[in-house]
Amino acid sequence: MIDADDVRRIALSLPETVEKEAWSMPTFRVAGKMYLTVPDDETSIAVRCPRHEREELIAAEPEKFWVPPHEASSAWVRVRLAALEDLAELRDIVVDSWRQAAPDRLAEAFPGLVPGAGAGSPR
Repeated sequence: MIDADDVRRIALSLPETVEKEAWSMPTFRVAGKMYLTVPDDETSIAVRCPRHEREELIAAEPEKFWVPPHEASSAWVRVRLAALEDLAELRDIVVDSWRQAAPDRLAEAFPGLVPGAGAGSPR
């Protein structure tokens, strides 16, 4: 089963990612911008997601994606770890969120680091 240790390992493998505690939970940042949190009970993660895409995700897979009421106005979505198919799906979600927060110089330096590129090291 996928757990918070898997999330941490994948997040910290991404270029210039640092872990920082905020709001009594682990958060992951690239170039100072947060792109991932592991809330309280560690059964889910929160990642960046444009609001227009978020509604489609939730409608397509409500068992996997949701938004708590206090985050409704944000550009974030929660992901239930137990509902993920495998580590490759987790990696795709984390990489997508990283790319949304990463500065252009990093995105350009790692063009192969995209969702669906596999579980190997960043290129």
